[in-house]
Amino acid sequence: TGMDPATTSRSNQCLDAAKACNLNDNCKRLRSGYISTCSRELSATEPCSRRKCHKALRLFFDRVPSEFTFRLLFCSCKHPACAERRRQTIVPSCSYEEKDKEKPNCLDLRGACRTDHLCRSRLADFHANCQATFQSLTNCPGDNFQACLGSYAGLIGFDITPNYVDASTASITVSPWCSCKGSGNMEEECEKFLRDFTENPCLRNAIQAFGNGTDLSPPPKNPNPASTALPKAEKSPAPPDDANDSNTAYDTGAIGTCSSLQDQGLKPNNSKEQSLCYSEAQLTTDVMPEQKTFTHSEAGSSWHRESWIQLLIPTLILALGL
Repeated sequence: TGMDPATTSRSNQCLDAAKACNLNDNCKRLRSGYISTCSRELSATEPCSRRKCHKALRLFFDRVPSEFTFRLLFCSCKHPACAERRRQTIVPSCSYEEKDKEKPNCLDLRGACRTDHLCRSRLADFHANCQATFQSLTNCPGDNFQACLGSYAGLIGFDITPNYVDASTASITVSPWCSCKGSGNMEEECEKFLRDFTENPCLRNAIQAFGNGTDLSPPPKNPNPASTALPKAEKSPAPPDDANDSNTAYDTGAIGTCSSLQDQGLKPNNSKEQSLCYSEAQLTTDVMPEQKTFTHSEAGSSWHRESWIQLLIPTLILALGL
């Protein structure tokens, strides 16, 4: 196997990220699982099962900590070979692009996403956490890069999956695989939706800051495992012993998925962690850290009165000889 030209650099963050993932059993197993699924050719006309590829990608992002997935997806590159490795993180030939077909309209992709409850929630999360604002230093709501990156990565594994559009090191441009061709009188709305990815200063600053190590936000704290129990993981075959990182075309990345609180009609958390990584089914008040129960003082005293009355009733019955 020829040496990756990018490895001649003193530091190749994308290669380092892949090596770090391979040293973690869970990251290595799930990464190998989706790479295998997304690169398995079904026939001459069907290069892979896109549905199974997306499912395997979502499983990876859900189960692997962001300390590994963020490094894989947002690593910084100074060489085209490194940038191509980064672009290939999600096996785009299966999960992202469809080269033999015309790009779908972006509004059609958005519409399809909105019909799926989980995709709809994650898209709302992305718009909330990556909405460009000029009222903060970083152009991100609350200067929270982590929330934006997490919401972006949460879209991977759906038809609206975003990715790097090329292997450029001069500028970073990400986009879903779509265009605004044929939008008719909806072209302005379509272009606005597309610019949320391609020309979003919050998203671009978040990716660049993570890659060069200047991100201002601390890593998300691990939520209480008792209150955020994930569904039982599907068993994936263990990767072969000779599995290595020689195939530069297939590397991984992203974050645990974050469903939108806004889409559920809940008030968003105003702390540094603006989005919480739960599935829609788990967005209930009993697992929401900010949903606290307060007992009114009068209600408390009423409860005590009722308790004393209940305790006195048996005594009164005995005294009266009833």
